[in-house]
Amino acid sequence: MDAGLFTANNVWMMICTALVFFMHLGFSFLEIGLTRQKNTINILFKNVFIICIGLLLYYMGGFNLMYPGDFNGYLGFAGFGLDPGENGMTPDYASGGYTYWTDFLFQAMFAATAATIVSGAVAERIKIGPFMIFTIIYVGLVYPIVGSWQWGGGFLSTLGGDEGGFHDFAGSTLVHSVGGWAALIAVYLLGPRIGKFTEEGKPQAIPGHSIPFAAAGVLILWLGWFGFNGGSVLSADPAVTSLVLVTTSLAAAAGGIGAFLFSSLLYKNYDLTMFLNGILGGLVGITAGADLMSPFESILIGLLAGAIVVLGVALIDRMKLDDPVGAIAVHLICGIWGTLAVGIFGAKAGGDQFLYQLAGVGAAATFCSLTAFIIIFALKQTVGIRVSKEEEVEGLDIHEHGMDAYPDFMNERP
Repeated sequence: MDAGLFTANNVWMMICTALVFFMHLGFSFLEIGLTRQKNTINILFKNVFIICIGLLLYYMGGFNLMYPGDFNGYLGFAGFGLDPGENGMTPDYASGGYTYWTDFLFQAMFAATAATIVSGAVAERIKIGPFMIFTIIYVGLVYPIVGSWQWGGGFLSTLGGDEGGFHDFAGSTLVHSVGGWAALIAVYLLGPRIGKFTEEGKPQAIPGHSIPFAAAGVLILWLGWFGFNGGSVLSADPAVTSLVLVTTSLAAAAGGIGAFLFSSLLYKNYDLTMFLNGILGGLVGITAGADLMSPFESILIGLLAGAIVVLGVALIDRMKLDDPVGAIAVHLICGIWGTLAVGIFGAKAGGDQFLYQLAGVGAAATFCSLTAFIIIFALKQTVGIRVSKEEEVEGLDIHEHGMDAYPDFMNERP
């Protein structure tokens, strides 16, 4: 391979790595915007912890657990630490798409996302210590094991033999629903926030303290998705990369419009939070098949994802579950939709492919739900996972961190 092309590929992948890193600011803004002021520092602390510990865990063993080389297709481990070997810095590595070091860093940016999804769903009532323990186990072990089943050459990638098997281009299942299943289990075991449901079980809105922050977070996430999906091409291939960016953007736009229109018809108002989550739903929905879809198909996937978000939020409320930021509807339900859409639309559409996609969804659901339940239930029975009523009412910032997010602007914590 020409040295210039190798360098261009690697530079593009490093840019995408930076964009995916930037997404953590988007997640932080979205979560603090949709929750109350008195828990702002707590949410920011969790998000900063997630990216820091995620990088270290991926260095210590996560990368080699997710990409173990030759293994039995279910569980493998290539050892602790990092070793580029003789060809790690040459075009012989990854067909010249990037170097070993870039590979590690790009994949590490993905690893922390799964726990970030959980962070938003359990906001405002979980103890910080147990959450950090959960993050260490889930990011360090569960996420890379599931990833190895497909991206590491495991059993999902070989379903159907030469036909190609399960397809998840950038992680509708392997990233988003991995976090989504854990979020669902955590919300169930944790219980709703005080005041979320009336005594009759009717859901009540608990407004976030900064919708501008939430809007900024979503727009940052949309920008970061250019790296999330664009980098998943694993090179700077002009044709595939440009198509992926187009399908990603069109699905996001359609998701926003779909959620805005559908929620307007149902609730007779223009709900910005539904609009914003619709954009994210479209992004999650296209992530599994962004490299396979035509522009029109990506719009259809996004429109349906937007409607699914609205219905998903209503379903979560009906189930008496409390998800302050809509993470389960966006990442889990739209993640499932996007994964199954690969068997309905695009270059691989067909009955066999749909079954492969369904098998991938089922495998991730079973493993992630079971492991998340074991981890969180064990924490609940030992150290406890929920703060006291007094701490929840007065805010986690002052009780768990000893400070306010906006001390110069508010004399009293709401």
